[in-house]
Amino acid sequence: MHIRLILGSLAVWFLTSCSPRDFLTRRLATDLISASIEFQTPQRFTLQTGVVSSTDYGSPEYLVLQHHGWISATSAACAPGLAPPPCWDVLFTPSGVDTIRSIVSAEEATKPSITILAARRELVAISGIAKQGSAADVEFTWKWIPSNEIGAALYPGDLHYKSLVGFRQYDNGWRVIEGSLRSGQSIDDALKNAEPAP
Repeated sequence: MHIRLILGSLAVWFLTSCSPRDFLTRRLATDLISASIEFQTPQRFTLQTGVVSSTDYGSPEYLVLQHHGWISATSAACAPGLAPPPCWDVLFTPSGVDTIRSIVSAEEATKPSITILAARRELVAISGIAKQGSAADVEFTWKWIPSNEIGAALYPGDLHYKSLVGFRQYDNGWRVIEGSLRSGQSIDDALKNAEPAP
């Protein structure tokens, strides 16, 4: 009887001394990555209208907007300090005006530089966890969730990305590496260095 009581007391003590954050599981990794500020930061796109350099106008984002018929441009003289020539005068097409007005306020739509909330990230799955002592690397897959029509064109939701992020175990549990440390990659670097997932 005493042995059962002692074993029962030890089991209760052991179970209460362990926090859910003491063990790096896929569920905990999902929660910590999803809750990180870097992962929750929405993707914004700044669209510059008026005279822009050929570097800006030839960027992949502007090409997508052209392809959808939302912007057009005519050749223009470069303003001093704007290089490389040729420069382009970027304007919204009628379809672009309708699209932009559905996303931003009428006042914002008249500005030469418009910042658009384009998409947010969604964690799809944890692919694997490699632990070594108090450090771990977690591979995960994520995708963009477009916020609007322009976001869907620039950041399609059907593409998945693979990232690798470092975790570190502290006295109060596991944490995502926020800054640069020797081993592992910070969440910010992991998102910047994401590769298309198969």
